[in-house]
Amino acid sequence: MSFPLLTATAALPAVGAIATAAVPAARRTAAKWLALLVSLATLALAVAVLVRFDPDGDRYQLTESHAWIADFGVRYELGVDGIGVALVALTALLIPFIILAGWHDADPLETKSSRWRPTQGFFALILGVEAMVIISFEATDVFLFYIFFEAMLIPMYFLIGGFGDRAHAGSDENASAQRSYAAVKFLLYNLVGGLIMLAAVIGLYVVAGNFSLQEIAEARANGSLDMATNTERLLFLGFFFAFAVKAPLWPLHTWLPNAMGEATAPVAVLITAVVDKVGTFAMLRFCLQLFPEASKWATPVILVLALISIVYGALLAVGQRDIKRLVAYASISHFGFIILGIFAMTSQGQSGATLYMVNHGISTAALMLVAGFLISRRGSRLIADYGGVQKVAPVLAGTFLIGGLATLSLPGLAPFVSEFLVLVGAFARYPVVGIIATFGIVLAALYTLVLYQRTMTGPVKPEVSAMPDLKVRELVVVAPLIALLIGLGVYPKPLTELVDPAVQHTMSDVHKKDPKPEVEAAK
Repeated sequence: MSFPLLTATAALPAVGAIATAAVPAARRTAAKWLALLVSLATLALAVAVLVRFDPDGDRYQLTESHAWIADFGVRYELGVDGIGVALVALTALLIPFIILAGWHDADPLETKSSRWRPTQGFFALILGVEAMVIISFEATDVFLFYIFFEAMLIPMYFLIGGFGDRAHAGSDENASAQRSYAAVKFLLYNLVGGLIMLAAVIGLYVVAGNFSLQEIAEARANGSLDMATNTERLLFLGFFFAFAVKAPLWPLHTWLPNAMGEATAPVAVLITAVVDKVGTFAMLRFCLQLFPEASKWATPVILVLALISIVYGALLAVGQRDIKRLVAYASISHFGFIILGIFAMTSQGQSGATLYMVNHGISTAALMLVAGFLISRRGSRLIADYGGVQKVAPVLAGTFLIGGLATLSLPGLAPFVSEFLVLVGAFARYPVVGIIATFGIVLAALYTLVLYQRTMTGPVKPEVSAMPDLKVRELVVVAPLIALLIGLGVYPKPLTELVDPAVQHTMSDVHKKDPKPEVEAAK
């Protein structure tokens, strides 16, 4: 029996979370190092998955299948395609940087009289989220996926509400109330989406008789499972609604700015760069594969919603006074691009969407973590409280600039390739949609450059005159992310070769081919 590599990749951070939580109260530093070592070991396993995966091989590889709840047709089934492998690698890559960046985030909560262990709890919750996200990318049983899709809400709720950002202008009571509000809003929105999805999961079982993604998809392909049109559309809407909340897609997005604004910067990265990717990934894996006809039926409305997300998120980012909320609204705009690429139903669009998931995770992590270092020095999230930082902390300002330029998809940085492919793919089938979406690029340049100008340039404000530059730990966090942004921007081929075969399978699921370019015959 071969080594269950996928199970190990998800189980290791789960076991590490329990071990970290069990570290004695007086051993805070030991808990931090244990969490970091576990995250690095998980990254090593993710690299092993990446190395063993053959892009030209079977669609799902490294598969595992075991009976679980036999009476209800539930199995423990895992498998990864090129898209899943890329996102497992992204998750495992970002968690060590999140842990290092949040090294001291729980320290202010430590008191001699405290009966709980906030440091141990903080890092244990991060590892717990990592485990649930990874198994969500690996699960090929719909019910198994649903369990972890919902379960990850619990540790995220405590990370937002219990370990939120302390950089508030108001009183501690007001700050605590805002954190609680953001955590409850995050939980309620996602729970509602999850409950609707649960009804759809049960409906799928009634129709198909099992929860196996591969069996249901094969039955649909060979005609042995014929869903009524209305049934398929209702089931699709149940799944898509939950994924659109998680993604998030306008108008189901309003929880994200609150959650990212009130969370610490590392937890904000965990939300938008890791957890939210489960929503867009699931649209590709479940919506298109299980409900191909309903996906095509809903495409016009989804494209309109994606366009609204792109433009609306960017416009609100331009008007923000809070650094973290600006990044949150920018992420809403970026998720609009991802969903646009998925439902453009072209290979370029879906390849671009998958690359966008990976590259957005890296670029948002770089920008938000540097923003977190900036905020921790000044103690304020307000843009107006900064000015002239590049003169006193040039390395911090330089890394902030590169993260910002990646956010606006500057050519030569990784997100540019993703956004270009999405726009090409959208324009090939829906030219008007592609043209409107391009307007989001202009707005991205506006909010990014205005943010940099107001915080980093101009006269040095007295409050930032003694601001220290990035320290060694912070450089260890930021430098690899900047290197990845440049490396994948200059040479994206390894990533495109990984995901393209999986995209072709998805295109086959929905019975779509790329439109042929219309070339006027030479006269």
